[in-house]
Amino acid sequence: MDSTVFTDLSTGTPRGTSAMDRLLCPRSVAIVGASPTLGSLGASVLGNLKRAGYMGDLYLVNPKRTEILGHACLASVDALPVGVDCAVLAIPRAGVPEALQALARRKVGSVIIFSAGFAESGDAGRAEQEEIASIAHKHDMIILGPNCLGMVNYVENVALTFVVTPAVQLAKDQQGIAIVSQSGAMAAVLIVSLSARRLGVSFSISTGNEAASGVEDYIEYMIDDPNTRVITMIVEQFRNPRRFLALVQRATKVGKQIVLLHPGSSRAARDSAATHTGAMAGDYKVMLTKVKHEGVVVVDTLEQLVDVSELLMRFPSMPQGGAAVLTESGAFKALTLDYCERIGLQLPAFTDSVDAALRAVLPDFIPPTNPMDLTAQALVDPDLYRRTLPLISNDERFGSLVLAIILTDETTSGIKFPPILDAIRLVREQATQGATFKPILFAGMDEGAQILPEYVDELRSMGVPFFPSPERALKALSIVTAWSVDRARSRTEEKILPNGVRLSAGVLPEYQSKEVLQAAGIPVPQGALARSVEEAQSIAARIGFPVVLKAQSAELSHKSDAGGVVLNLKDAEAVASGWQTMHAAIAKALPGLVLDGVLVEQMGAQGTELIVGARNDKDWGPVLLVGFGGVLAEALQDVRLLPPDLSVAEIVAELHLLKSAALLRGFRGSPVLDVEAAAGIVAKLGTLMLSVNSIDEVDINPVVVYPKGGPDGRGAIALDALIVTRITD
Repeated sequence: MDSTVFTDLSTGTPRGTSAMDRLLCPRSVAIVGASPTLGSLGASVLGNLKRAGYMGDLYLVNPKRTEILGHACLASVDALPVGVDCAVLAIPRAGVPEALQALARRKVGSVIIFSAGFAESGDAGRAEQEEIASIAHKHDMIILGPNCLGMVNYVENVALTFVVTPAVQLAKDQQGIAIVSQSGAMAAVLIVSLSARRLGVSFSISTGNEAASGVEDYIEYMIDDPNTRVITMIVEQFRNPRRFLALVQRATKVGKQIVLLHPGSSRAARDSAATHTGAMAGDYKVMLTKVKHEGVVVVDTLEQLVDVSELLMRFPSMPQGGAAVLTESGAFKALTLDYCERIGLQLPAFTDSVDAALRAVLPDFIPPTNPMDLTAQALVDPDLYRRTLPLISNDERFGSLVLAIILTDETTSGIKFPPILDAIRLVREQATQGATFKPILFAGMDEGAQILPEYVDELRSMGVPFFPSPERALKALSIVTAWSVDRARSRTEEKILPNGVRLSAGVLPEYQSKEVLQAAGIPVPQGALARSVEEAQSIAARIGFPVVLKAQSAELSHKSDAGGVVLNLKDAEAVASGWQTMHAAIAKALPGLVLDGVLVEQMGAQGTELIVGARNDKDWGPVLLVGFGGVLAEALQDVRLLPPDLSVAEIVAELHLLKSAALLRGFRGSPVLDVEAAAGIVAKLGTLMLSVNSIDEVDINPVVVYPKGGPDGRGAIALDALIVTRITD
């Protein structure tokens, strides 16, 4: 075969020069372990290449044959010409290291390894996988796998996988969905599901164990790929999380969306991942917080992954407001109201002008409500769709429109589809005249109803996805709408970095921790460190009674357990007595402990307690935690994880999502609390975490929140704090 040079449409320059190009756009391919045996790995790869019409140079390697299906066969890897772009190893695991060494000697640019039994199988397999990685790095080879299903480039007709792949080409002037999945089986499932919806796929890549290349490498490639618009991912572990987050930022800047399905929210799923692709799953909740904040659309099921990917591909602009729902059943109208409340999809009322326009075209027995029930009237008056859809689409309160239609059979759907399609055309014509073409979703209410496929094809040709059930359409829309609203938020609040923060290594006792927090602008009680009872009495007199005494030592994180806290001391004599009581208790509980001193502070007024914390995750970076303190935090897990760079307004919104948020708003006659002040503390803690890399953990427990205009004009204050650092600044 003649060697073909593939062209990058974005630059007009030949592709195939980089290591990644040699894997994903190879001009020459070798199949090591080629075979004519139907069902064998080598035969399946060869069949896929022939079916796809691969135009590059093809070399087969099998020491037991001289030809396979009309192709000459080489006796060994050493007989390959120098510089083949990609070699597929369709051989047992035991032969992989030796074959890799031979391929390296022939300067092969990339290798796909199907074999399993490496890191996912235990220590011995992990050692062999490390050997694979070493060979790859030494010889600048890109390796896909092991334990993978390979890859397909649907633009250039390159199908290097053993899964039977239909010859479906994406035109070189079109964009499609790139599949990047650590699971090969799920990648194959996605290809079928997306293709069935007439959605083009640019690449499908199964990364497997990721010995020497990972999902981050392929995401980076797809960001620059002109034929990829949406990147759809199934990932059990990100091996380079911070790089992934940076890549998401890049993808957002160039207008590409990433959709992620990430198993691992349960312990059982995390254990399964370790045995599946050799992944060691990290903290799922931290991952979720960070990737969503950077703009990844996260889904929970395989259905949602397909549904959301379709919406992102079909909609030129994402819905920003609530949804309008047009249906034909009063019962389903009520069900929709219930369901949308659960999934957080807003269903606003029509504007006055649209309400009046609808009343003018609707029968008296159909009220213009959202959802709107057309009843069975549309069967006797099919023009009802044409009279209502354009009016609803023009309503400024809606960002999208869902049609939940009863189809029944070919006769019934044949009555309904033509006017519905005409109505959608009218909406599109309005858009060409300056109006916004809002996303429209079509959902059949009776899954399995017989309808003519050309109707569905015409819907899709107009950018309208067809769903087998309204619930799937509404759920996918709720995910995309929430993501779109989050992307539109402004994060322009000024961040003031703390000055003069000096940290020692390890656990900082409370007095040092509060010095750091105060430098970051977080309010703490008035107080100072005392090293004698006389000094304690002097400090108490200066700041005002009543006061609290707190023993201070890096080795005394839980002061109360050792008697290291004495509360509500109302005069100098009480300070002296409390001093003696506290030191006696500590000497008994922890003999030999030497204190830094005793923190003397104003006794804090009672209020509602929150717990505020931060952690610099080794993989994902800083993340914050906020929730209700005490029993509520432990019993109800009433906390939220937050990124560190949210604005005060965004943090206020998150606080109101807590299960016990009613306590903040004035529950049963209690005063409304200064939520903005509490959010300000959280925001300043986020700034601190972004500014001082050596801080590992911060625990502020409690932050006491007061009614607006609380003690000394402060709405919230950090009563106790502990900071853990990694190194000395």
